[in-house]
Amino acid sequence: MANLKRNLIELVKNPEEVMKGGEVEIEKHWTPAFIPFRVCRDAIQLFDDLETDTEMTETDKFDKLADFVANEIYAGKFTKDDIYERLHAPDGKNVLYEQVLFVAHGQQSNDTKNYLAKNG
Repeated sequence: MANLKRNLIELVKNPEEVMKGGEVEIEKHWTPAFIPFRVCRDAIQLFDDLETDTEMTETDKFDKLADFVANEIYAGKFTKDDIYERLHAPDGKNVLYEQVLFVAHGQQSNDTKNYLAKNG
């Protein structure tokens, strides 16, 4: 059990500078070394809720995903607002889903696998 799977998310460290033409600085956040199995169960429930709740708006779904990633998966290392302000938009929704898939099914993103292969 010493070789526990981890995942990472990349957030832009300096979004204000980048919006003014500055160089992008990326901040990598790793999941905690241990994620309780309860979080796996909650991730599966979240997927179920997102798929079956026909009354939930898309913005509510985004809020649930962002809140879960920030508070349950990454244990408060950053906030939901950090996700909204510092996650690159074109891939943002997929990145959040990949984070929840990692917990629910143990699937690491290709970026994480590549990073670990180079630096692990």
